[in-house]
Amino acid sequence: MNKVLTSASEAVSLVPDGATIMMGGFGLCGIPENLIKALHERGTRDLTIISNNAGVDGFGIGVLLESRQVRKMISSYVGENREFERQCLSGELQLELVPQGTLAERIRAGGAGIGGFYTPTGYGTIAAEGKETRVLDGRPYVFERPLRADFAFVKAYRGDRLGNLTYRKTARNFNPMMATAARVTIAEVEELVEPGALDPNAIVTPGIFVRYILQGVGYEKRIERRTVRKGAAGWRPQPYWVE
Repeated sequence: MNKVLTSASEAVSLVPDGATIMMGGFGLCGIPENLIKALHERGTRDLTIISNNAGVDGFGIGVLLESRQVRKMISSYVGENREFERQCLSGELQLELVPQGTLAERIRAGGAGIGGFYTPTGYGTIAAEGKETRVLDGRPYVFERPLRADFAFVKAYRGDRLGNLTYRKTARNFNPMMATAARVTIAEVEELVEPGALDPNAIVTPGIFVRYILQGVGYEKRIERRTVRKGAAGWRPQPYWVE
């Protein structure tokens, strides 16, 4: 099977309006920059995006929000995006806010075929409203259902033509679990290699989970929020990039 696509534009042409898409990344680290940009350029609309973050103004998922392509966000942390805040407070954007650990486990459960799980996180808060609760060994728990998607957009460091993926450092965040929890997983990689070039012991996502793969280009790898200490006179902060 030929899994290699020629471009991100070819990849997003497979995505219809109204689709649910998981997008990997933590902050701006390990996000599928090429696929997001191509999706923005294509103008696909009424999307439900499952992502830990909502990007920032003008970058990442933020560009999809600014062009009103997103109907609903299922996220954990959304505090770096003014346009997201405005749309949410005005009622233009639907939001399902999920505790971060619960979000990760719901995605993992979706990929593992698990029908749900009980967690103490969120009990007694609005996060538990309308959900089943139980007391187990004297402790209250909330029942959470798995998350699945039509598509998963994931970003990896290296991948081969069979779809096997390796990740670099903290880019191994939500990407591996999302790759297992969608009907169609599309991976963009910084380096596309031939089968056999990857160390089998280093492969995190086996190719069986990846339907399509493409060579990414032009990664910016921005920092979501850069914090530096005030240095001595004449000192200037140096550019700092996170892989």
